[in-house]
Amino acid sequence: MSALAALYAGYSSLILLAGVAALLALSVYVTLMAGQLSLGNAALAAIGGYTAAILTRDHHVPLWPAVLAAAAVATAAAVAIGIPALRLRGIYLALATLAFGEVVRAAALNLKITGGALGLINIPPLAGFWQVYGALAGAALFFYRLERSRVGRAFAAIREDEAAARAMGIKVTHYKVLAFAIAGGLAGVAGALAAHFAYVITPAQASFTEAVNILTFAVVGGTSTFVGPMAGGVLLTVLPEALRGLREERLLLDGAILMAVTIYCPNGISDPRLWRWRRARR
Repeated sequence: MSALAALYAGYSSLILLAGVAALLALSVYVTLMAGQLSLGNAALAAIGGYTAAILTRDHHVPLWPAVLAAAAVATAAAVAIGIPALRLRGIYLALATLAFGEVVRAAALNLKITGGALGLINIPPLAGFWQVYGALAGAALFFYRLERSRVGRAFAAIREDEAAARAMGIKVTHYKVLAFAIAGGLAGVAGALAAHFAYVITPAQASFTEAVNILTFAVVGGTSTFVGPMAGGVLLTVLPEALRGLREERLLLDGAILMAVTIYCPNGISDPRLWRWRRARR
């Protein structure tokens, strides 16, 4: 067995979780690109996970059709919450999307089709390295093109000054809804893939804690480019495992690292200015 195969055999769950975290961080990033702070991505991922799990477990649908169905349902949910929330900005939008997440969590707790508080178990183990990282590579290519496209420039204009963007003829409402739709699709794919290597999905995956974790991935990684949220998602997923030996001190060190990043790297660890400064010092 090669070293890489042995590494994957020992840390397969962690490696797959890191890939899903990167996908979820990208789902937050796309709304931030358009100046929208959304905390509903954990709920959208849960919707995607439940949809795909029901299709594969109960109706024996293959993985990728189930993932596409999960993305479609999560996209529809994102658009449904995005349209009425368009009049809100900043913290008010965050609260509205957070309330949406609580509604999804409460529904999952009480609906029979979602398994109630215990969630859905015995989900077929259909997702592995190639499925998760193939989806992540496709998402990275999509964002690479998006940032350089007309849509990406419209997102940037709306983020910098919505009134000025509207005065320039940019259809602000259209692009905001589009950002929510893309975020919903990505979150749905991430939730569907996660359910098929974790073999279980519970209402806790739509909780406030998960929503904040996903936002933290993007903030720590940085939102100047799509690489930042991906790096943040991987780092904050791997870091707790790397610090496992510290036991009681681990949570304290986690918090210290997050504080250091937000204080000394307010634009995230992927900020180009940070790396240019480091090269200049060398």
